[in-house]
Amino acid sequence: MSHELDKILIKYDQPDFKKRSIEIRAAVFRATHFNYGSEEDKQLDDILDEVGKREDEAVAEFTEKFDSVKLTPQQFRISKKDLEEAHRQIEAKLLNSIRQAIENVRNYQTDIFIGNFKHPGIKYTAIRRVGIYIPSASAPLPSTVIMTVVPAQVAGVKEIVVVSPPRHKGTIHPVILAVCYELGIDEVYRIGGAQAVMALAQGTKTIRNVDKIVGPGNQWVQMAKKKVLGLVGIDSIAGPSEVLIIANKKANPAWVAADMLSQAEHNPGSAVLCTDSEKLGFDVLDEIKRQVEKLGRPKETIDCLLKFSAIVVCRNMVDEVNYANLFAAEHLEIQCGEESREIADKIKNAGAIFIGDYSPVAVGDYWAGPSHTLPTGTTARFFSALSANDFIKATSIIEYDKEMLAASADDIIRLADAEGLDAHAKSIKIRQTKGG
Repeated sequence: MSHELDKILIKYDQPDFKKRSIEIRAAVFRATHFNYGSEEDKQLDDILDEVGKREDEAVAEFTEKFDSVKLTPQQFRISKKDLEEAHRQIEAKLLNSIRQAIENVRNYQTDIFIGNFKHPGIKYTAIRRVGIYIPSASAPLPSTVIMTVVPAQVAGVKEIVVVSPPRHKGTIHPVILAVCYELGIDEVYRIGGAQAVMALAQGTKTIRNVDKIVGPGNQWVQMAKKKVLGLVGIDSIAGPSEVLIIANKKANPAWVAADMLSQAEHNPGSAVLCTDSEKLGFDVLDEIKRQVEKLGRPKETIDCLLKFSAIVVCRNMVDEVNYANLFAAEHLEIQCGEESREIADKIKNAGAIFIGDYSPVAVGDYWAGPSHTLPTGTTARFFSALSANDFIKATSIIEYDKEMLAASADDIIRLADAEGLDAHAKSIKIRQTKGG
């Protein structure tokens, strides 16, 4: 009997294979970006413009409009008492798991941090003040607090500000607040969306501006980050979650299906299987049909599978790797038995690579140590996973003495003259002239 999900499987010998495989990438991109000049793009400009002009008043207005929560500017910030109370209420076993996750992330980020690298020609300085956006749409995400705040702390950022939409009884979910308290973050605002991004970027009477904004979020948040880039720094375009799985006949179809559903349930979320085994493709499809009905939100997950997901049966592994590098997925799983590591070495574009049958995305989401804040919508071609290294800036150091300048003077003057920059050349010549 046919099923609506049958259409997500496409095979290399279908006449429309290339068109449909490319369309999946385009759909994922569109789920992250707005077209220039679109109605959404114009509305976003209006929101940013209003917050820029009217500051707190506009933030309050948009919070009521989009989150159905009426707040005065004095109510934006979560009190220290409320943070402490949320931490006190958290279940002990969950708190222990949170603390271990924090330790894992801190250890990993410390190991990869380049800020301790010493060289006379460069100086690393932590960014002064950072704003972190924590989404709160389909579910509270305390793990995102860990994955964004801890790298900033490892880098030595002194001022860390957290914003999150008031989607839980008119405020931020208590588990998010509890993790903020555990990490020593006490500047937390119950605002979200593009209005929160602009408030962080420009500042208001209530919220001091930051130097960089990081964190995942929906299209409005990510496109707002893109528009304020230059006024502040940003990490990447980290929109709706996605996974691409490279698998061969050795993969477990039930596990592959479960991993695909773990991303599709984000609503929106994208899950793509790329395989050279037609049998595996059909087996995974059958597993998806069976497993999706047992999820808490089957209808929404099926909708995501139809819009943003596919089972792509390729001719061979070479085509799979090429497709994966074009797709530039946020999460890339490789489930190809003993060949998995070799295949991983051929991947050039991915936010994070999960190698082997026992490395599902959830391990990276919560536990392993690398941040789960990753570039999406094909932007892994040029953006990287968030890390402690994103919270420092490098300053070049140049220090010449008299003899060094004298040895290089003629060459510098020659280059300055070639550019027609006479004053540049003279700034060297004056130091070579007696009495100059």
